[in-house]
Amino acid sequence: MLLRLRSSDNRNIVSYMKKDSRLSTVLHILLHMQLHAKPLTSEYLAQCVGTNSVVIRRMMGLLRTQQLVSSTAGPGGGWSLTAQLDRVTLRQLHDVLGEPAVFAIGNRNEHPECLIEQAVNAALCEAFDEAEALLLAQFGRITLADLLADAERRNHGGKHEI
Repeated sequence: MLLRLRSSDNRNIVSYMKKDSRLSTVLHILLHMQLHAKPLTSEYLAQCVGTNSVVIRRMMGLLRTQQLVSSTAGPGGGWSLTAQLDRVTLRQLHDVLGEPAVFAIGNRNEHPECLIEQAVNAALCEAFDEAEALLLAQFGRITLADLLADAERRNHGGKHEI
């Protein structure tokens, strides 16, 4: 995400803030797991989503604590999906990942005694809270089964590997 800021002497400052893509990564991984009949290694899953296998193991460990996946050690081992797709929502996965921040926008708090800053922060907080509640409610309505069905619809006549 590109952020354009102004310095105290009115110069432009460009900052790149990395977005939290763990939810997207977990969704991608779980749907690929559904399409394979065998356990998948952390290395294979990491390659699928372009990350490190350590990152995958951390995320999968969180999912295992919620009994969404299981793991088997040794040759032929790996991660397997244990949950039913129609029972797992985006909201549930968001919560499992530690409820990452939905918005990167924040308030200034340099002068908490400033009445202008208080008014601005109050208005922004209210808007952020309302928007986050709507987004999380939508996450609660979308299941992994919905996402897989959408991917299958996008695969017009089986032209691509899902």
